[in-house]
Order: sequence, then C-alpha cells, then structure tokens
Amino acid sequence: MAERLLTVAQAAERLGTSERFPRRLIAERRVTFVKVGRHVRIPEGALAAFIDANTVQPIRRRRSRYRRAA
Repeated sequence: MAERLLTVAQAAERLGTSERFPRRLIAERRVTFVKVGRHVRIPEGALAAFIDANTVQPIRRRRSRYRRAA
C-alpha cells in the first residue's frame, strides 16, 4: 500500500504551525515532497522523519558533588 500524502494544510496541522512553515520547508528543500501536477504533497513518513530528526532530548541533571550549606 502506498504511503499517505499530506496536503500543506494537513502537514501544518500536524506540526501545529501555520501553512507558511511547511511551505518554507518545501521551498528550502528541508523535507521530502511530491509534486502531483501543480499540487505539492508531503509523505507522512517524510514529515515523521523531519520531526524525529529535529527532536531535542532533555539533558539529565547530574547530581552535584557538593551540597549547599543550609
């Protein structure tokens, strides 16, 4: 089965942004996209890969060697 193709509006909704952001990603070639005639679609997997690649994990705090005096 073929992968689902998202419209720019659907991609924006999934990212929680305006439509301008996915359009900029497409213009800058930062996300994979498919041209269907004059329409542009973003494969669901490509959007998920973009999100995964740009996810920043939190830093674990190390315990301090020295305790502050109370």
